[in-house]
Amino acid sequence: MTYFHDSPENQRYSSAISDFRRARSQAFLKDLVARFTGRSTELLSYEEVRQKLRAFASSERGLQDIPLDSIVGSVGRYHDFTRDFLPRLDTTQDRWARVKAATENAIGLPPIEVYKVGEAYFVKDGNHRVSIARQQGVLSIQAYVIEVRTRVPVSPDTQPDDLILKAEYAEFLESTHLDELRPEADLSVTVPGQYQIIEEHIAVHRHYLGNELKRFIPPEESVSNWYDTVYLPIIELIRENGILRQFPGRTETDLYLWISEYKASIESEWGVEIPAERAAIDLSKQEGEPVDSAFNRIGGKLLDYVSLRILESGPPAGQ
Repeated sequence: MTYFHDSPENQRYSSAISDFRRARSQAFLKDLVARFTGRSTELLSYEEVRQKLRAFASSERGLQDIPLDSIVGSVGRYHDFTRDFLPRLDTTQDRWARVKAATENAIGLPPIEVYKVGEAYFVKDGNHRVSIARQQGVLSIQAYVIEVRTRVPVSPDTQPDDLILKAEYAEFLESTHLDELRPEADLSVTVPGQYQIIEEHIAVHRHYLGNELKRFIPPEESVSNWYDTVYLPIIELIRENGILRQFPGRTETDLYLWISEYKASIESEWGVEIPAERAAIDLSKQEGEPVDSAFNRIGGKLLDYVSLRILESGPPAGQ
């Protein structure tokens, strides 16, 4: 088809080219800022998420309106756009502009196709349409949705580095079945490598529980009993004392591990049992203190407590 210089089609296309170039400039600036802030602008790879989170089933949910802000990844074009779908590659200019021009020609945007994982969406088909819709400032888009289920929730705020933690959590849940035994449980952590420690806690608890009851303890029973009698009481202390508010960015399970580590360390060194309440309540008195500082300070107070206990039960004065 031949376009005249002043034809409406040609004008829409030229306008769309200008819009693309502005979007490209915004993408460059976003990537530049991300280098200084440390917050990723990368789209998530659907296949990487699916594998790491051990997706195990899917079902079609039909045509829906979905929020554009909840689209966080792509099946095949996660390198072509930023996290908010600004175009990164000049080679996409012509296609982007033609799709944009078509929307201004009253054709509109056809529905896209997405995978839904938790509360996040991944584009299967329609990346350019999502980019243009976001550039236009609309809040939602029609999509054919395929829901993919995993053990670990995914939110629109999930960052690439979060996948390491979520993958470890998925492996932990697959091993322990805690999400089936205690569906309300949320053992999210903020530091990699913690679920191996929790599994060690469960294994030790199973050993002592077997000795106490003088029988074999099935894995499922040990997990449930550990959660009910070891983990949950400490979490309830954390909640009752409002401790989590003093440590923004941390989770209840972070603090459970923190308290447990100090308790075990002091008991091992001094040979005296330390109640978890002691560390939990002392922790709640701190506000705005760096975690490492509070960690060391609490250790000092626990040492004072242990010393008093030893003196109370120790030999007479002078010996």
